[in-house]
Amino acid sequence: MSIFSPSRYITCVEHIDLDALWASGKRAILLDRDNTLVPRDRTCAPESVAAWLDHARELGFELIMVSNNWHVSHVSRSAGELGMDYISFACKPLPFAITAGMKRLGARKEEAVMVGDQLYTDVWGGKLAGVTTILVKPQSTADLWYTQIFRIFERMALRGVPCEE
Repeated sequence: MSIFSPSRYITCVEHIDLDALWASGKRAILLDRDNTLVPRDRTCAPESVAAWLDHARELGFELIMVSNNWHVSHVSRSAGELGMDYISFACKPLPFAITAGMKRLGARKEEAVMVGDQLYTDVWGGKLAGVTTILVKPQSTADLWYTQIFRIFERMALRGVPCEE
């Protein structure tokens, strides 16, 4: 499997089957913020995302937000509202923040999964860190100008990759 191929491609975070993830031995979920948990054109996560995260905690998952967003106030506010620790300005695809997140959670590589909406940051970073990756479709079409450019290449790379509902 290519470094740019996610382990799974799913329509949204809430459609990730947490029970199946737990049964597969995963114990830690590292999550991107923008357009994964919080739509880029909003300041808060949808209630469905918060409910999904609550279920993850009920099952025993350790959670941490690992975001490239350099606005610490935005990331810390979202992480606080969603009840998890965070790392901002993660510089993904460099794997260092993902590795640091696993260390904070006390998780080994085989127990961790990185979930995000960008192939060239979240998936690549997760692969470089040696963890399972789940790519989700962006929650919003609003993106930073440079992310919009990457989205063109993502669409080409994902052509023919089935997206689970």
